[in-house]
Amino acid sequence: MMASRRFARLVLAAALFAATPVFAQTNDPSLTPQQLDCLNQTTAAGNANCLQPGGQTPDSTAPAGTASGSGALPAPVSLPELLVDLFPNPGDFPGIASGGQPATPLPTPNPLRDPAGGNAAPSGGGAQAGATPPQPPAPDIAPPGSAVTAPPRAISGAFVPDEVLVTVAGDAADAQELAAAYGLEIRSQRQSVLLGTSLVRFGIPDGRPVGVVLAQLAGDGRTSEREPNHIYELQQAAAVPSFAFQRISLDEAAANGENVNVAVIDTAIDETHPALKGVIVQSFDAMPGVAVTARDHATSVAGLISGTGAFKGMAPGSKIFHARAFEGGKSTMEIILNALDWAAEQDVQIVNMSFVGPKNALLEQASRGARARGMILVAAAGNNGPGAPYGYPAAYKGVIAVTATDAKDAIMKQANRGPYVYISAPGVDLMAPVGGGTDLVTGTSFAAAVVSGAIANLLHNEPERSADSIEKALAATATDLGDKGRDTDFGFGLINTKAAEAAKE
Repeated sequence: MMASRRFARLVLAAALFAATPVFAQTNDPSLTPQQLDCLNQTTAAGNANCLQPGGQTPDSTAPAGTASGSGALPAPVSLPELLVDLFPNPGDFPGIASGGQPATPLPTPNPLRDPAGGNAAPSGGGAQAGATPPQPPAPDIAPPGSAVTAPPRAISGAFVPDEVLVTVAGDAADAQELAAAYGLEIRSQRQSVLLGTSLVRFGIPDGRPVGVVLAQLAGDGRTSEREPNHIYELQQAAAVPSFAFQRISLDEAAANGENVNVAVIDTAIDETHPALKGVIVQSFDAMPGVAVTARDHATSVAGLISGTGAFKGMAPGSKIFHARAFEGGKSTMEIILNALDWAAEQDVQIVNMSFVGPKNALLEQASRGARARGMILVAAAGNNGPGAPYGYPAAYKGVIAVTATDAKDAIMKQANRGPYVYISAPGVDLMAPVGGGTDLVTGTSFAAAVVSGAIANLLHNEPERSADSIEKALAATATDLGDKGRDTDFGFGLINTKAAEAAKE
């Protein structure tokens, strides 16, 4: 009888887990806590009245998954829906159905079938016939103190269906005890710099749903955070010489990012491209054993920031610390956290994150940890359209959320909207480096790269400038677009680099 009751409670927890709505998040400093609570409970319904003066705020509840110190039962944990948008019109591309859901599963590289690892491109995959793909120097594989027994995977869907991520306040023995107690297997374990604790990737070998396992772990005091291993996607939309310099008030002849280090967490990169000659100083592969199929996205992002020679980026002279964390346009939460930890140990001032995914407590905690170290976080707002949910990490406090505009300062039609949008920058039909040359690129990914380059100029001119100072200056000096003041389309407006440079505390 007791076992039946326990099973019923687990089923109820899983049902609550599946029904919990996606909560909102914003970095708007003008919102009150009551308005934030209102946003959290009304975003899914499209009700923005809480942003209006005098708007009524419903009663708030504790965040999902928060354990109570008084021994009360934990609140149900939420599993937000994936924010899908590598391309602006999913139905136009093979394998993607309308609404952003995969019509058929994307291929998952198998490291056991492909012993060449991360530097090998599969036959027929993206390279021209007869061409030899570039072989960059061997990257670091994993940070010290990590233990990996099963490699990370590139996979389609909202989250890895047989894995959970758990922070454990203890050592390897504690993780083993948890695995034994809940019928799990340890697939990787490492000490996270930004989370300040041990991060364990548990596998679920018996087919239980992720929600059930999270509900089981929620009441165990040996764990602090329990999350799905969410999937995140790069933010490139569809594919003029760059108009970005003129639009963001940056003198192309004087642009300079020397002595500024920028981390780019992205796809594999073409280190042999002439625009990136001498630009990439360190590389880290967070997906060892997964074959490389594409390099264009990271090549474009890094080129827009630090490009040199015939193609000049926004901040020539700045150095790129490149972390490969995406394949097939996708990555998981664990892989991204690994890349962020690596970046935090490289003495970088700026982290460019041209991807979005669902809200995840571990990513929020890592973002806070990076900001506490003085790192400036720049992220794509997302390409999912005006009615899309918020894009993370862009929507976290302390992350500069960038949307994309065109040569006439009009908003990119595929861009996400919301009060978390912080600043606008050119991101439509930009000329950027790609494999074998240059091409037009579009997306909030590339607008984020433009902003990262602009900030590198500010740090070159004033190295001691703080992240808070730069964030406030960007908001105070932006060229207002759309509705007067900050709005949900353009944020504070179009970035004005010259004015931001002159602005002081």
